Amino acid sequence: MKGLLSMRVALAYGARTRALKLAVAMVLAVAPGGALAEEVTIAALGDSLTQGYGLPQGEGFVPQLEAWLRAQGAEVTVLNAGVSGDTTAGGLSRVAWTLTPEVDAMIVALGGNDLLRGIDPAASRANLAGILKAAQEAGVEVMLVGLSAPGNYGPDFKSAFDAMYPELAAEYGAMHFESFLKGLTDLPDRGAAMRDYMQEDGIHPSAKGVSLIVEAMGPTVLDLVSRVTAAH
Repeated sequence: MKGLLSMRVALAYGARTRALKLAVAMVLAVAPGGALAEEVTIAALGDSLTQGYGLPQGEGFVPQLEAWLRAQGAEVTVLNAGVSGDTTAGGLSRVAWTLTPEVDAMIVALGGNDLLRGIDPAASRANLAGILKAAQEAGVEVMLVGLSAPGNYGPDFKSAFDAMYPELAAEYGAMHFESFLKGLTDLPDRGAAMRDYMQEDGIHPSAKGVSLIVEAMGPTVLDLVSRVTAAH
């Protein structure tokens, strides 16, 4: 009888233990907002800087950003929607098929090739507005990454180009990050930055340069992820 009672106690204890473990697992799987935590998928829509021009697979912007985010504990997949040489017009032409059903958020980093071609900022602005509108209609959170125009196009061009990023972000309720190259341009020695963190073409960052770019941009991307999880 005592042996049977001991077995019943053990079985009951084991059941309670399993139930407790299951409850703890469910709590750990629940996000702060109360919903079950799910992986967030971010599409990075951009040009060669996003695409990882000149770098081995795994060392470009997208894989380094995903690794950085995961190291911070974020369950994130970053999709590479960068096309070398792309302009804002190119980004607009392919945003519809970039915004697939699994995409929760989008990083938009376009405009560098518009600058190289001297495209009217009004045209670039209209293209970016079209991209942001498409994301808004799809219910996708956006982080718009800016650029600073050089002074050789004149003060009016520079003023219009630089202003379009924060203004469009405010207009469409998107997040704004001031410059893709912030992690490099904020370094005190610009000459050393060009030597140590850029490829030989002087336009595209090296793998070490991308690492600095990701470190600078990463916290804002984490805020983008938080927006997504809060909305869900």
